[in-house]
Amino acid sequence: MVEWIISEGLTDYEEACRFMEQRAADIAAGMADEAIWLVEHPPLYTAGTSAKPADLTDPDRFPVHTSKRGGQYTYHGPGQRVAYVMLDVGKRGHDVRRFVQQLEEWVIATLGAFNVKGEIRNGRVGVWVTRDDKPLTTTGAPQEDKIAAIGIRLRKWISFHGISINVEPDLDHFTGIVPCGITEHGVTSLVDLGLPVTMQDLDVALRTEFSKVFGDAPVDAGTAPDTAQANPRV
Repeated sequence: MVEWIISEGLTDYEEACRFMEQRAADIAAGMADEAIWLVEHPPLYTAGTSAKPADLTDPDRFPVHTSKRGGQYTYHGPGQRVAYVMLDVGKRGHDVRRFVQQLEEWVIATLGAFNVKGEIRNGRVGVWVTRDDKPLTTTGAPQEDKIAAIGIRLRKWISFHGISINVEPDLDHFTGIVPCGITEHGVTSLVDLGLPVTMQDLDVALRTEFSKVFGDAPVDAGTAPDTAQANPRV
C-alpha cells in the first residue's frame, strides 16, 4: 500500500530532496512503504539534468537549486501543489515509459475532476490546456498554456521527485525562467482559468484519481516527515 502524506506550510526544497532520497533507499531495502508526499515550497527555481543556462533569465530573483530529476528549469512556489512520488517501479512492471504515462494520466484525470481538459503534446513535457478564451497565435492556432510539470528520477527502480500542478501560484514568478525550455507558450493555473479551486479540493482529486490510475488504496500517514514545517493534513 502507498502512504499518503500532506504537509501544511512551506517545505524547504533541499530538505525535501534529502527526505526523498532516504525514503527511496528505504523502499528499495524493504524498510519502508511506498509514499506520495504533497507539499508546497517557498519560491524557487530548479534546474533538471537537461537545464540550459540561457533559460535562467533572472538568476537573482529566487534561489536556484540543482535537481537530479530529468528535465530543464521549473518553478516551485506557494499556490502550486507538488506531489513527490516515491513508488517501486520495479514491482510495477519495470516499464519506465508506462510509469511516466501513468503520471500523465493521473494529472489529466485530476484536472478532469474540475472539467479541465489536460493534454499531452509531442516534444513538450508536462500537461497543457487549450485557451479558447485568448486570441489565436500568429499561425492561427489556439494558444496553449502549461498547467502541470512532470519530472522524475529512478534509483534501484524506486522513483522520486514527481509532478506539480498550478492551483493559484503567482504566474509572474515563472518569467524568471524559460519553463522546460519552451518559449512560444504560456503558463496557467486552475484559478487563472476562472475556477475557484482550493489546494484542499485538488488534494481530494489527486487522491481519488491516484487510486483509479495506479490501482493502490492510499493510506494516511500518522506523522509528517521531519522535513515538513507543520503537521500533516490527512
